[in-house]
This record gives sequence, structure tokens and C-alpha cells, in this order.
Amino acid sequence: MTDFVLDPAFVATSHLVADLPLCEVRLQDDVRYPWLVLIPRQAGRTEIEQLDVGHRLQLMEEIVLAGAAVRAIGAALGLEVEKLNVGALGNVTAQLHVHVVGRRRDDPAWPGPVWGHGAAVPYGQDALEAAITAAEEVLEN
Repeated sequence: MTDFVLDPAFVATSHLVADLPLCEVRLQDDVRYPWLVLIPRQAGRTEIEQLDVGHRLQLMEEIVLAGAAVRAIGAALGLEVEKLNVGALGNVTAQLHVHVVGRRRDDPAWPGPVWGHGAAVPYGQDALEAAITAAEEVLEN
């Protein structure tokens, strides 16, 4: 994993939250949705199938943990998560990554996908700190 380099697109659109055993966890900079992105620290990977079996299992465990963190972010922001959406698209940024998005019936994109639905609304400082703290409390336990 020593050759891993984070795609600059993630730096521009998200905030570092934590490092799990396999993935870097980042908060998508869009306050409309509790939304974490997991990026396995494996160089050159673009598809889940390129991970060995152990890392695929680890990724699934980290997705489940991220789902709990997304629910905590939603609670901290007053945006109750009714449904978790999980997706590994990679159509725009090829580096392997998995989105874990908290959805609710009154969110701006419901029931459609969040991708491409209007311009992102960046976090203000207080909301950003609350979201990251809520996620860290789940991810670090």
C-alpha cells in the first residue's frame, strides 16, 4: 500500500475524517446530505474485484461502520437518515472509492440519486466540526 496516492479530486471535494485499517474516510463537502467516502489505500485500484478477498471483506466491514457514522452525522446535523445508499461508481474519479450516503424523504434529490443534483452546498465551520466529530466518535470506537 506504500504507492497509494489520493486523487486530488477527493481533496477538492471532501474533508479527511479518519483512517480505518483499509480506507481513508472523507466527508463529502455537501451539507445537504450526511455523506462519507471510503477510499481503499491500494494503488492503482479502480474496481472492488481488484481487491484480494481479505480486503474485500474488510471493505464491507468498513462500509457498515461508515453507515453508522453517516447516521451519527445526520443526527448531529438534524438530518435523520432514513435510508443508506452505498455506491462504488468511479465514472468521474476512477480511483476505487465507495460512497455511503444518508438519505431522507425530504432531501433535495429524493428519491433519485444525489450525483448531479444541483450544486453542492459546502459546510459552514460549525456544521463541519459537528459532522466530523460525530463521525469520529463512531469510527474510532
